Amino acid sequence: MNPAFGILLRILGIGALVAGGLAVAVAALVSMILLGPLVFWLAWNVLDFGHALGLPELGFWGIVLATLFLVAGWVGKVVITAIVFLVDPSWFHGAAQVHWPSPTFKNFVAVALLAVLASRPHAHARGRKRRRDKR
Repeated sequence: MNPAFGILLRILGIGALVAGGLAVAVAALVSMILLGPLVFWLAWNVLDFGHALGLPELGFWGIVLATLFLVAGWVGKVVITAIVFLVDPSWFHGAAQVHWPSPTFKNFVAVALLAVLASRPHAHARGRKRRRDKR
């Protein structure tokens, strides 16, 4: 076999490996971006958790913002609240009769789904460095 052909095959093999890894990473990112709002919609609108609390169903942007609010950190929550307040300040003046939901299995599943969104794995993974004793 020609040495140049062997080098070309090695380069193409590494390129395919990198391209495949990048494709898997992009697919995982896109699925997570789409999966979060889908889980929230399932819990809030399909399982009627909003109605169980005395709150209305949410539309598309309400679901997207609520999902981002659940998975964002403190600064993200402040930014989302500021955006909602600046876009439609009258939204904060709405009245609702919020109450504790009845203890049904359907509401339990809805709370569990929302808890999964709120407790994402990287929320607690902070870069903590150990201090070494210098003696």
